[in-house]
Amino acid sequence: MSTKVADHILQRLREWGVADVFGYPGDGINGLLAAWGRADNQPRFVQSRHEEMSAFEAVGYAKFSGRLGVCVATSGPGAIHLLNGLYDAKLDHVPVLAIVGQTHRTAMGGSYQQEVDLHTLFKDVASDFVETVTVPEQLPNVLDRAIRTAYARRAPTAVIIPGDVQELDYSPPTHEFKMVPSSLDRSAWTATPSQESLERAAEILNSGDKVAVLVGQGARGARAEVERIAELLGAGVAKALLGKDALSDELPYVTGSIGLLGTRPSYELMRDCDTLLTIGSSFPYSQFLPEFGKARAVQIDIDPHMVGMRYPYEVNLIGDAQATLQRLVPMLDEDRGGREWYDTVCANVVRWRDVMERRAEQSAHPINPEYTAHALDPLLPGNAIVTSDSGSTANWYARHLTMREGMRGSLSGTLATMGCGVPYAIGAKFAHPDRPAIALVGDGAMQMNGMAELITAAKYQDLWEDPRLVVGIWNNHDLNQVTWEMRAMEGAPSFLPSQELPDVQYAAFARSLGLTGIRVEKPEDVEAGWRAGLEADGPAVIEFLTDPAVPPVPPHATWDQMEAAAEAILKGDADRGAMVRQGFKAKVQEFLPGREKKQ
Repeated sequence: MSTKVADHILQRLREWGVADVFGYPGDGINGLLAAWGRADNQPRFVQSRHEEMSAFEAVGYAKFSGRLGVCVATSGPGAIHLLNGLYDAKLDHVPVLAIVGQTHRTAMGGSYQQEVDLHTLFKDVASDFVETVTVPEQLPNVLDRAIRTAYARRAPTAVIIPGDVQELDYSPPTHEFKMVPSSLDRSAWTATPSQESLERAAEILNSGDKVAVLVGQGARGARAEVERIAELLGAGVAKALLGKDALSDELPYVTGSIGLLGTRPSYELMRDCDTLLTIGSSFPYSQFLPEFGKARAVQIDIDPHMVGMRYPYEVNLIGDAQATLQRLVPMLDEDRGGREWYDTVCANVVRWRDVMERRAEQSAHPINPEYTAHALDPLLPGNAIVTSDSGSTANWYARHLTMREGMRGSLSGTLATMGCGVPYAIGAKFAHPDRPAIALVGDGAMQMNGMAELITAAKYQDLWEDPRLVVGIWNNHDLNQVTWEMRAMEGAPSFLPSQELPDVQYAAFARSLGLTGIRVEKPEDVEAGWRAGLEADGPAVIEFLTDPAVPPVPPHATWDQMEAAAEAILKGDADRGAMVRQGFKAKVQEFLPGREKKQ
């Protein structure tokens, strides 16, 4: 039998080391599906419940493996459904390839069933590379270039293949005019800045008395170098939320997350520093960075397109974080004298942890959502992969979970889309089948996407060496994050027809699929619930009935306000309402011009 175009696509993916492709079937990719049958399901076709979930699973796979995530969808509605997950990849800088079917060439332009202008559809989300294969000889160059571009630009790319092209006999490009050959190799490379720019950066850092370091996901491969530079400079280190796992929270000078979901120590670190070093982060909220003109600043980033736009940096070092820091560290002064700044940073971290513990210990009706995350923290395995969905759950992920060395964690950092928590965890399980994955999800996100993807977890659990995938659900019958934002902006209760959620029996649904399902209704059962999930011999859903009236305190609230909240916020409805109005008005004011940012 001759080799078809579809056969060669799968062969080329295997040659690129692709082991899993996340997708959903449809007649626009029938040729590919037939080829999968002939290829003994290599690379493995992972069937989701929805194409958007396929894209999210590819993003989760790529985030936690560092390898290319691949998703596949049929023409028309299947291609459209991929968009949200692909935008998540684009905004969080993740390499993902989408392979998409299209109507037959003979029908294109004829308003045929499921015919969509896919180039127009994908031209923004896959702006780095999108192409349609119309003849077999075009295939290897298009597919190889899409993969190389996804890796090089850390971005989603798309290859569109009409149904009839998939079924053509494959023939490679020849050594002729207007043929484009291709090759597989993608050699490793490292970018480093010039010596002159390194010297200018070292002068700035050596002159600082109160140095703050901000790290993002781009610093993840430079953990030892970041620790060394922080120790040399006596610096505190704050983390953008996508870089939560870039450095261990057990280090005394690590102040935790920054921004709206950040910590008071991170807020004070940026407020009071005189020097800023940003490594591998495009954290967008400049109001949480030092006042303009107060701090001298240096940035390190591998992407020239992403530097110099969040803060008026004096030096922008373009290069790989690890390689750049390895050259920069020897230029820094080792004897810097007093450590008052360092001691203050460390003391603030200790104080913050005490406040968070006291907040978590407050009673609520029925369960304090902060306690739910706080109780999980010491139980997390050292090799755990943690995903968080968007919503109020992200607050508790950001503030109560201690990332220790060897652990991984992520969420939809820039798009902040709902519904990614469970498919991220599934993607993580295929990337690391020997590690436990824990998804932290609100009931809104669970109803949006998560429940259906429990079916996917049940379908594939036997493939995972460590079958544990624990889904923790904050069930408060409320779209909680938006509720608090509405209260803050409107100064009134939320609009119930838009915010109130039906009470769904998530644990019972999990049990109907043959999974472990536990419903926790009392605070004294929270720890046991988490333990049961982590000790299960397969995927588990732990459903916690949490109080929707517990607000996160904004990071710029004073220590007195935070401690008062820890002691008094849950005493009664009147006290609760007063603190909600005070805390969340302050939170929103961060985004309003002409308002005082400091307290």
